[in-house]
Parts: sequence; structure tokens; C-alpha cells
Amino acid sequence: MKNLNQTSNTLKILIVSLFMMGILNSGVSQSFKSQQLKNERVKKAYSDKEKTLLKRYKKVGLSSLSQNIFLRAFKESGELELWVYSQSERKYVLAHIYAICEKSGELGPKRMMGDQQVPEGFYSITQFNPFSSFFLSLRVNYPNTSDRILGIGNNLGGDIFIHGNCITIGCLPLTDSFIKEVYIACVEAKNLDNQPIQIHIFPYRMNSENHQFHLKGAKKTLVPFWNNLKEGFDYFEQKKTLPIIKIDKQGKYIFK
Repeated sequence: MKNLNQTSNTLKILIVSLFMMGILNSGVSQSFKSQQLKNERVKKAYSDKEKTLLKRYKKVGLSSLSQNIFLRAFKESGELELWVYSQSERKYVLAHIYAICEKSGELGPKRMMGDQQVPEGFYSITQFNPFSSFFLSLRVNYPNTSDRILGIGNNLGGDIFIHGNCITIGCLPLTDSFIKEVYIACVEAKNLDNQPIQIHIFPYRMNSENHQFHLKGAKKTLVPFWNNLKEGFDYFEQKKTLPIIKIDKQGKYIFK
């Protein structure tokens, strides 16, 4: 009888374990994309813009939306670029340029809370918000380590997003039509391999002529910072691949 009871208990434990493993595995197998698609706004984005975005990808030789991407923004011209990685070419190709539809602040980095500045530097997307007050939003990881070193005071602000609704104080706003495309491009990229989606934010297009023009009227404190940003700009312009970015003790970006 004792052996029967032990066998019965062992079977119960085994059944419970298998049941719990089934629950855990179902959670693991649920993709990031499927989780996002539970939200009506994300469903709407896919319904409205999946075909449009796929056409943009096909124009640059890519057959599906499941691709790694990179975002690059320019404050002066109000542009957000969507770059997609081509495995065949082993580099990023430009899929589309979206208009940033509203601006705040001036050229120069964000250094404190309440300055209404859009950050400048090298960041990544850290949060997807399908419940945003601004339709859909993607959080930028400002302040990064460089910002914390170079910032003013203890409160540097935050809540920097790429979002819809075309209004802003320090963010990168798009029309609802455009944020749908950018949002699902990011969902597809994160769903692919869960790697960070980088976004580089520049004050202006930092080609040599334009850079020298802006340095002439810049504050002295901006010159070394913008020269540092240009190193990262030049790296991508020349190679169309992303550098490994480190930050030294002075807050300077190092590109490898």
C-alpha cells in the first residue's frame, strides 16, 4: 500500500509539473509580435500600413518585414530615416524618410529637465507603448551615460518618445499615419531577434560643408560635442553598418 501511495504521489507531481511546464512554454512561445497584436491600435497599424511598408522594403530588395532596422533623425530638417539591414549586401539600406511634423527647442543637446530640447546622441528604443496618449509611441533611452556625465544638475528629464499626434515638447512626433509604419517596423525587428533598435539623433546632416557652416555660429561648448557626433555620423555614412559605441569618463562617444 505504501508503494502504491508513493507511486500515486509521484504521478500527481509529474502531472502538475507537466501542466506548469505547458503554461510556461506557452508564455515563452508567444512572440513579441503576437503580444503587440492583442492591442487594437497595433492591429489597426498592421491593417492600414503593413502592405505600404512591405512595398518600401521590396523596393530595396527585401521580401519580408522581418528585418533588423536602424533609425536616424535630423532635427534641423525634421527627418526620421528608416534603414533596413540587407543580408545579401551586408549593410543597411534606406527604406524611407519620414517627416518629423513638429519641433521644440533649438539645435543642441538636451542637458536638463524642462529645457524643451530634443536629445542629440546615440540611443536605442527601450519601450513600445500601444496605449500612448499620442496614439503609438516608442521610448528613446535618454538620458544615456553620456547625458548623465554632461548633463546639468541631478534631474535631466526623460520620457523622450517617437510618437504620433504631431505635438511635442522634446520628442520626435510623427503623423499617426507615419507612426503606424515606424511602429510595426520596430515590432518586426524586435520580434526577429530581440536586439536593441538603435536610433542616432543629430542636430543636422553632418556632411563636411554643413558641419563647418553650423560650427561657425555655434557656442564654444557645442563645438567638441558636435565634432564627436560627426565621428559617429561619418562612420555610418562610410560603412552603412553600425559601430560599437562606448562612452568614456568625460562623456565622449568612442566608435569601433
